Amino acid sequence: MFESKMPSNIPRSSQGPVLGIIGGGQLAKMLGQAASTLGVQTVVLSESADCPAAATCHRVLIGSSDDLTSLRELARQVDVVTLENEFVDAGLLHQIESEGALVRPTARSMELVQDKLIQKNALLSAGLPVPKFVDVPSRAALDRAVVELGLPLVLKKRRNGYDGKGNTTLRTAEGAQEAWDLLNGEVNSLFAEGYVEFNSELAVMITRGTDGSSVTYPVVETIQRNHICHVVKAPAEIPEGLSAQVRNLGQRAVETMQGLGSFGVEFFCSATGNVLINELAPRVHNSGHYTIEACVCSQFENHVRAVLGWPLGSPAMRSPAAVMINLLGMERGSGYPQGIDQALQIDGAHVHSYGKSSSMPSRKMGHVTALGESAADALRKAEGAAALIRFGGRNKLNL
Repeated sequence: MFESKMPSNIPRSSQGPVLGIIGGGQLAKMLGQAASTLGVQTVVLSESADCPAAATCHRVLIGSSDDLTSLRELARQVDVVTLENEFVDAGLLHQIESEGALVRPTARSMELVQDKLIQKNALLSAGLPVPKFVDVPSRAALDRAVVELGLPLVLKKRRNGYDGKGNTTLRTAEGAQEAWDLLNGEVNSLFAEGYVEFNSELAVMITRGTDGSSVTYPVVETIQRNHICHVVKAPAEIPEGLSAQVRNLGQRAVETMQGLGSFGVEFFCSATGNVLINELAPRVHNSGHYTIEACVCSQFENHVRAVLGWPLGSPAMRSPAAVMINLLGMERGSGYPQGIDQALQIDGAHVHSYGKSSSMPSRKMGHVTALGESAADALRKAEGAAALIRFGGRNKLNL
């Protein structure tokens, strides 16, 4: 069931466009901030009234993203529905679209992206480079995948995997049963990918409008720790020819998925410059958080513009370089950032705390972005600020 923080019968047209966001996490929070500067109201659908997005949205609708009644009520209150994650079942989105809701990205686009095996097949059919992959519908199929792809290989859930959750690396044939059990293959649909020996990981944000126009942000390098993005360097320090190749592949990938709004496209790059598409995210993305301070128009503002059918803004950088560092929880405890007062003393460092009520190990709690005249300069500032901030433990305010 659902409930709203404010009456749901407020006329939308009298106060300008209203954007509905499925999900109330940090991405919805930052979308809400961007929307408010454009005079756009936001309503988020969340299971919790004190979700991070509550700080920036106009209304919180309490409900579940896998409940059709909740989705219908969100659609009734807003002009356009968008999403902060790819886990909403495309069938439910098709249903509210059939009832008149304007969903962007569309249900069809989500259908192509949210199942990673379907996503890989769509990219391959479009002639785009992806790692070798095979469906693994059964335990016996996993044994066949070991023969076909060789070892090591990466076993993945087709749906609902993120930040290293939902995949495991299989290094020996004897470990197949353990990998199958780890991902609960009897319940979850799985597929396997050939292991890619990459030299670096790259990403690009692309925002595509309703008229087919798009803007492409700088190609960035992402550095992962334990399968979680730790550092984003913008722009990536790579040859222009490689950067142009990545931008072109990203644009083609988003077009293949019939994307609307901001999409993140992640790549593997080998030491020889060979590029493979890792995966797409049909939403604003962690690798694009730096755009808030570093670009003329952030990925969040451009997403709002795109889904409302408005002109897109410039993705150009405001400084020669920028670095973003994710702030992860260290232990269970308060969601308030300890040391933020010290971090703010570092000139050029911008601290974002997501407002989550509690911390836990490896949970994304915030990020720091720093601008600089060089990548080294920006990294120094960002690392300096990030090192002073800690999430978890008892809350100690220095007022």
